[in-house]
Amino acid sequence: MASIFDILAEQRIADAIRRGELDHLPGAGRPLVFDDEPFQSPEQRMANRILKNAGFVPQEVLLRREIAALRKALAEAGEAGEGEGGDEAEKAHIRRRLGMLVVTLGTLLRR
Repeated sequence: MASIFDILAEQRIADAIRRGELDHLPGAGRPLVFDDEPFQSPEQRMANRILKNAGFVPQEVLLRREIAALRKALAEAGEAGEGEGGDEAEKAHIRRRLGMLVVTLGTLLRR
């Protein structure tokens, strides 16, 4: 059962939509982007949002970004080298770095 506050809020939103007050908002017509991690606790999400608003990025996020970039670089190195034998030393270096980062991330997440 909805509370009086829920009903009142819904009515005010509907009135604003009818008046066209919400038609030209930034991002109108585009899908919502949720940057929260759904599997994190509410406390951790709040801490990450505070860090983000202060201009800091959690170490976990930095590790995930670097892992994604290395995976992309490894895929590109594999595609570029298919006809030429590829640069195996470069791919081996990327694989070692990738493995190290995956282990580091796993250790960080276990804490």
